[in-house]
This record gives sequence, structure tokens and C-alpha cells, in this order.
Amino acid sequence: MQYATLAVHGGLQDDSHRAVAFPLYLSSTFVQPDSEHFQSYAYSRSANPTRASTERLIAELEGARHAFATSSGMAANALVFELLEKGDRVLLSSDVYGGTWLFATKIFEKRGIAFDVVEDFNAYDFSQAPADVKMVFIESPTNPLLTVTDIAKVARAAKARGILTVVDNTFLTSCLQKPLDLGADIVVYSATKYYAGHSDLLAGFVVFNDDALYERLRIFSKALGGVLDPFDAFLVTRGVKTLPLRMAQHEKNALAIARHLEHHPAVETVFYPGLASHPGHDIQARQAKGSGGVLSFQLNETAFDLDRFVTSLRLFAFAVSLGGVEPLICRPATMTHESYAPEIQQKLGITRNLLRLAAGIEATEDLIADLDQAFEKAKR
Repeated sequence: MQYATLAVHGGLQDDSHRAVAFPLYLSSTFVQPDSEHFQSYAYSRSANPTRASTERLIAELEGARHAFATSSGMAANALVFELLEKGDRVLLSSDVYGGTWLFATKIFEKRGIAFDVVEDFNAYDFSQAPADVKMVFIESPTNPLLTVTDIAKVARAAKARGILTVVDNTFLTSCLQKPLDLGADIVVYSATKYYAGHSDLLAGFVVFNDDALYERLRIFSKALGGVLDPFDAFLVTRGVKTLPLRMAQHEKNALAIARHLEHHPAVETVFYPGLASHPGHDIQARQAKGSGGVLSFQLNETAFDLDRFVTSLRLFAFAVSLGGVEPLICRPATMTHESYAPEIQQKLGITRNLLRLAAGIEATEDLIADLDQAFEKAKR
């Protein structure tokens, strides 16, 4: 089946009553047939039918063998990081999501895990990587600067050294990019964003093919307990049914906005890989089906007031997160990447005039008009 068809028809089927929507199983525990035989479900922390259906659906969309649904995107990251042992080292993209950076700087150290920041994985020489590197964790495009990494090149070089490659694919979902097909070992998602699609729940996914990894992660998931609850799993499945339609409109709007802002007097720089001027444009076009619905730009604060701009917006909400049907805008330096020290923010380019914009699914013209009227009010 094509992706859009699988989004509607994937997952488990209801054999009990042939319900069109797979049932919501809220039960915490399940009756077993006798003392010697056990059914597939016993306790919902270990496995739940509704969650299992969602996991099957996500795995099918990715073309993968396995998926775990977690209570948030950071719970997905935390589950994957359980694969690391004391003395291991991780290579991180330079501008990973602020929550991932918080985990690396606050949790890795207490566990005896080291990490290095790689400014440009496309130019990184894996033959020079320290011997204790066990995992590469990349975002492509990154959050919030939309830097593009050649996933296939990195995965190939990492695999030659026996290093796991993990890709946070939240910005694009499997609808637009499939890192496993490019050689990555594990893909993680904040399903709070595009998969759920309506800004009304928290969820995460860990998707992969390796059966040995499945056994390890299954035990970690059971022990940690950070699983997705059945009701939110039900809602994620409902959201996925319209994912291809929503992603198409998100991307259409993001590209139109990026082109509009590229030459706007209120904007210094636009970061969006769908623009031909973006340094990662060619790689993005080669490894993905699109560039997604998120872009960032630096406001010209000499001529425009940032606070007046964001408070004058009518359709765009000044809030963190992305991937919902409505448009959002935030300032990463103080709202999503505040866990980065100011000097690191400055070095990476997460400046205080940088704004991250997540396009909604409204009419393109209305979104651009809203930005323009806010720019007009923000003139100094």
C-alpha cells in the first residue's frame, strides 16, 4: 500500500467486533487463562492492545520491524540512551533540541557517559573518532537552525566503526524522510508534533529493525515504565490517518512563507532547506521527499521590535512546540533551547533575534498576511 493508504488502514485489526476504529483498551490488567498459560497481554505497562496497534502502525509507515510508543519525545530519547554503558561516548549534532541537550549535560555525566558536539557531521572524519564512541545522535534538519546532515554518509561511516546511528526525525516524520532506509539504526520521534497533529497530547516513538535491540529495549521499556497510555495511543492513531494531507499543507505553507521572508526588510536570514539558497538544499532534496513545515529566521531588530512583532500576531500563537494544525512561533534562545549556556547559544547562532516558526494548515495567504501586519506594527 502507498503511504497515505497505510496511514488509514495500518495497525492491528479488531477481530472481536470488526470495529472500523481499533478499540480503546483502558484496562490496566488482563485475565490469564490459567496458571501455566499466558496471553499476549497481562499488564498495560508491559503491553496494551491499543498501544500495540499504534506501534504496529508506526512501524509499518517507517517500513520497520519494531516500534515502541513512549510517554513523550524525551521518553523516547531516554529509552534509546539506556543502550549506553558507563564509559561510552556519544557524538551529538551541534544544535539538538534543548531537551536532548539538557539530558546530555545533566544526565550523561552522572551515568559516566561522555559526549562530543560535532559542528558539521558532513565533514566529520569517523576514522578519527575516539575509540569509546558507541552512538551518533543526529537531527536532520536540526532544531532550530534547520541544518541538514547527509544521513546515509554518516550511517555508513559510523557502521564501519561499529557505532549506532540514531536520527531524531521529528521535523519530517516517515511521511517525508525514512532514516532507516538511509542506513540509520534507530529513529526517534516526538510524536507530540506531526504524528498526533493537534497539540493535545504528549507521545514519542522509537523505531528500528534489529531484533537483538528489540529485546534490550523491551526490557528497558518495561523497567522504566515511560510508556504511552492507551487513550493517547488511540488519539495518535487518529491523527496519523490525516498525516499525509496535513504534512503537504504544512510544507506548502512553510515554503511560501520562507520565500516571502527571504527578501523581507524585517528579516536578516531565513533557515529552511526547501530554499535553493540553503546550504543543505541539495542533500535534503536527495534524501527526503520534502523539507517539512518548520523554518527559522533572524529578525532585523535595528528596524523592528521583536516583542511588538510576536504580540501583534493574530493567527500565530507565541508558544513552544510545533506540528499541530495551528501555526506557532517561538524564540528558541529563551523558550526551547534555554538549557544551552548563553555563550554556546551565541557560538551556534541561536541568537536572541532568532525566531522559529511552525506553519499551520490554514490558507497560505492568511498566514503571510498575519506576518506582514505584525511586521508593520513592529516597525521602530
